[in-house]
Amino acid sequence: MELRHLAAITGLLFATTLAAFAATADASEGPGTITVSGEGSVAAAPDMATLRLGVNRRADTAAEALAEASRAAAEVLAQIEDAGIASRDVQTSGLTLGPVWSPRRNDGERRIIGYEAGNSLNVRVRDLDLLGGLLDTVVSVGADSFGGLSFGLADPDPLMDAAREAAVADAQHKARLYATAAGVELGALRSLSEDGYARPEPMMMRAEMDAAGGVPIAEGEVEVTARVQMVYTIAQ
Repeated sequence: MELRHLAAITGLLFATTLAAFAATADASEGPGTITVSGEGSVAAAPDMATLRLGVNRRADTAAEALAEASRAAAEVLAQIEDAGIASRDVQTSGLTLGPVWSPRRNDGERRIIGYEAGNSLNVRVRDLDLLGGLLDTVVSVGADSFGGLSFGLADPDPLMDAAREAAVADAQHKARLYATAAGVELGALRSLSEDGYARPEPMMMRAEMDAAGGVPIAEGEVEVTARVQMVYTIAQ
């Protein structure tokens, strides 16, 4: 009788301990979650552009090449100023000077046949109506290299904020959709984190001749993109 009574007590204690352990494990797991990502993109017409251009000159000596390049750059800068571009929007981005070599001869030797100097500029244009005519003008006075043209926004922050709001709305829509499809109720938001963003990138949409009859310019639009990740609890 005592042995059977002891066995019964032992079994009861074991069952009680097991039930308590299971309850603790369930509590530690917590409610289920739904994790979603969202993306939002917003586009707008650009209100500024950046030109990368320059002058390159060759001469018999390094001093002559540098002097000629400097004179040509001064003429280009004068035309840029006459076009109404502020000095704060013009920056020298590079100065180069080096030898010009002859083609390699049959014996493998080469010799210096002159020198070449270059002066590169970055020009920010805030009035896009000036762009095509400005390109024509600087080329006519001596600019002979063109490093590219990019469009942008003077203040991209409002567009970036709109893209972030669109990304959150996209994630919220997905969370509600998944909860409905899974037959559960969406609970509270547990976390929200930005999962990266992209600053304005050119989107070429149309090509129009500049009003002054200059180089055809396609302004198009610029686009910003934001991405977020959101975690929701599943309501109990």
